[in-house]
Amino acid sequence: MQELWKLVASPRHLLVFEAAARLGSFTRAAREMNVQQPAVSAAIKQLEGALGTALFRRAHRSVVLTLAGERLYTDVSGAFSRILDSARSLAVRSAGDRVTLSASTAFAHYWMVPRLAEFHAAHPDVDLRLQTSDREPDIDAEGISLAIRRGNGNWPNCESHLIAAEVIAPIAAPRVMAAAVNLRSIGNLGSQPLIHLEEPVRDRPTWSDFFRHWRVPYAEPRAGLRLNDYALVLQATMAGEGFALGWRHTTTALVQQGLLTERADWAWETGPGFYLVWSTSTPLSQQAKATRDWLISFAAT
Repeated sequence: MQELWKLVASPRHLLVFEAAARLGSFTRAAREMNVQQPAVSAAIKQLEGALGTALFRRAHRSVVLTLAGERLYTDVSGAFSRILDSARSLAVRSAGDRVTLSASTAFAHYWMVPRLAEFHAAHPDVDLRLQTSDREPDIDAEGISLAIRRGNGNWPNCESHLIAAEVIAPIAAPRVMAAAVNLRSIGNLGSQPLIHLEEPVRDRPTWSDFFRHWRVPYAEPRAGLRLNDYALVLQATMAGEGFALGWRHTTTALVQQGLLTERADWAWETGPGFYLVWSTSTPLSQQAKATRDWLISFAAT
């Protein structure tokens, strides 16, 4: 291979030569390669000088291969064709191996990340990419394999499977919960420091919705910690900043670890759920299907 580069001076010269020979024009080759025509002429001249033979007969508006040029073009075009086929095959395989799961920061961090080791053990060849966003991206337009969405399971041009019902209960750090000695009724919860989730795009139940469900009077306070991402809400709650609404599918493990305490007797099953969603118009790769089926089976346990 070292001898080849000595003979042709630069691998780029072969690319320029192939384009000029295929198109029969230095000008058209320059346009295809997005360079100036003199750059093509110079590359061909250097290649001819390195090989010690003319590759083209120059005419006024076109070029014609010499016998030596025809021989080189046959070999170069054949080699490039095989390289292109191989590159296409690898690109398709790489794209197929890559699976994108779009979800909120909280779901990705507190539901999916703890399960990654088990997922990779089951599917070591799948390149799973977690993509977080403060909105709900368009699955087809942004090339997303799978997504987690809150709703009733019906989205246009999508199939879905329930991952978790939406169950919400008040949560707090254990020391905060223990210090709140007057929590004999839900009404007393309103006097505690409450952490509010104010997502800019996603529709999520609020403290007002929670108290309304339990038919408890509640006046929205002007003060209080307000955060625009649920992962931040959970961090603030664990840090002892107050009470928050706990979405059970993301908080169960934190409660089991003793990082949070939940008032399970005040749990509210809202009706919507969190669904795994995928497009019906863009076929899933085999790797994406494997990821989908694993998530579904895991959610069923």
